[in-house]
Amino acid sequence: MAFQCQRDCYMKEFVTSVVSCCPAELKQEVNGKKETIKGFHIKLQDTILFPEGGGQPDDHGFLGDVPVLRVTRQGPDALHFVASPLEVGQEVHVKVDWERRFDHMQQHSGQHLITALADTMFGYKTTSWELGRQRSTIELDTPCVKPGQLQELEECVNEKIRAHIPVMVQLLSIDDPAVRSRGLPEDHAGPIRIIDIEGIDANMCCGTHVSNLGHLQVIKLLGTEKGKKNKTNLIFLTGKRVLKYAEKSYNTERSLVSLLKTGPDEHVEAVDKLQKSVKLLQKVSMSITKRCSCSSCRKEGDNEFMNIIANEINTEETLVFLTVGEEKGPGLFLLAGPSELVTEMGPQVLELLQGKGAGKNGRFQGKANSLARRGEVEALLKQRCNQRNSQEE
Repeated sequence: MAFQCQRDCYMKEFVTSVVSCCPAELKQEVNGKKETIKGFHIKLQDTILFPEGGGQPDDHGFLGDVPVLRVTRQGPDALHFVASPLEVGQEVHVKVDWERRFDHMQQHSGQHLITALADTMFGYKTTSWELGRQRSTIELDTPCVKPGQLQELEECVNEKIRAHIPVMVQLLSIDDPAVRSRGLPEDHAGPIRIIDIEGIDANMCCGTHVSNLGHLQVIKLLGTEKGKKNKTNLIFLTGKRVLKYAEKSYNTERSLVSLLKTGPDEHVEAVDKLQKSVKLLQKVSMSITKRCSCSSCRKEGDNEFMNIIANEINTEETLVFLTVGEEKGPGLFLLAGPSELVTEMGPQVLELLQGKGAGKNGRFQGKANSLARRGEVEALLKQRCNQRNSQEE
């Protein structure tokens, strides 16, 4: 079997014949569960479907109208896993899943470019890489990459893309003096494949690649994460994945604008405020008993913050007293609860806090010149709630 895309990775269809067909099993993860599928391994005279290897996943496609679910390498042969058998000697039309193939070409060539320039510019060697379903990762042999270096690297790789630099494939004999044999699989057979990005990098690789850096379209370096053994994982997207990421990010942004009622630049602040509200609400709710009062004091917050908390509590039966500000300094306050109780107690709270405010519809809020007597307000409200509960009983 010869992989017919050794030189031309843009070949999408091919006609060949079946050499062998043997029963086989394929283990797959479906909806988080591992399943074993029974099928057949098909060997072809030649193929254009890439078997997984070199950090790159396999191609998918069709043999006639039969889907190819997995392609693996066995020495010089490619095994095509299919669900139904094919006759030995049968002529088949091989068709590659082009969207998947071209995506892998973009990510893999992008990795070669990033790896080469990270080494040239900063001396960071690549020790491994992974082509993921949504994003890819390069493991760099450095404990960290500075933000300025990341930006400089991204600008440089995209400059090379805009320069439309050719990417060529060389096929060398394993005996060729130019071949570096280290790292070849023990069962390697056939010529050695060199991917040459003109003037930038020349590396052994069995994977599929673009023929020109311009076909990468764009590369986005998303950031870095701490890797294993004092190394750094560089996360990147290439080509169409960048467009998909931008579309997904925009749709998420629109959803957040609708939910948070704020502009994109204020989303982080709004979510932070909500998280603080939820934490406070959890604490407050634990202290609430039916027809009783509850109170809470925080240094940070505003009227909106206090109203969010009050909205989550059944103030028709519970008297809620909230303040934000320094313990003995000025601040804001909110009294919420049964309307008649709030109307009665609001002015007394205002007097104790030396503040200004007003109330309606079961809410009384305002500014306090001093929260020093907050404890007295809590005691007063608790006493009044107890009296009210006793009268109702």
